[in-house]
Amino acid sequence: MITEIENKTAKDIVKDTDLKHIAIIMDGNRRWAKEKNLPSAMGHKKGVEALKATLKACYKFGVKYLTVYAFSTENWNRKPEEVAFLMDLLANTIKNELKELHENGVVINFIGDLTKLNPKLQKILYDAMDYTKNNSGVRLQIAFNYGSRDEIVNAVRHLIEKGAKAEDITEDLISGELYTRDIPDPDLLIRTGGEMRISNYLLWQIAYSEILVTKQYWPEFNEKSLSDAIFEFGNRQRRYGK
Repeated sequence: MITEIENKTAKDIVKDTDLKHIAIIMDGNRRWAKEKNLPSAMGHKKGVEALKATLKACYKFGVKYLTVYAFSTENWNRKPEEVAFLMDLLANTIKNELKELHENGVVINFIGDLTKLNPKLQKILYDAMDYTKNNSGVRLQIAFNYGSRDEIVNAVRHLIEKGAKAEDITEDLISGELYTRDIPDPDLLIRTGGEMRISNYLLWQIAYSEILVTKQYWPEFNEKSLSDAIFEFGNRQRRYGK
């Protein structure tokens, strides 16, 4: 396989492998900042720049869907001042970047329990989704106040509320109640920062995703990083249990 792809570009590999959806656990912002003797806020801000670069690379390489883990249901346990900063960072980033994202055709969607966020932030997020919903470019899913177990529990509850019987429950029915019901499952899951765990992220959706863990911190991730990940994906053999 290596010989077959060595003369190709990342865009070629995306097309040849039908790679549609990349999911990323954006880990390492705080460690990156600590190693540089910077406040953790600087790591998070640098992480926003890395996301912009990755989104542009997805467009360049032909990746249609990008889903990123921005704030988990467990992140509420961090220091209150850091949680408040992350909420403000999200609001300000959307305000500052929305026009450019829209002009580039990006479709923005937030997945997670948004009801736990303050009403002002909720309005910003819902307005961004509504503003970009008719675009036709890369579909960006931002997992915010997201937890996969919580997502699956809510999916089952919704089915019960709809009157589904035990014998009626299928994988397709559950998938149809998830936040990601309108998009394909990830082909590739990337975790930056070197940690070897999934952290309650897209547990249902990544059943057959290829997983790549890189020691590179998220603020360092860029177009070349994504290209390298795509080449690694091109060298994998996906068997789906066969």
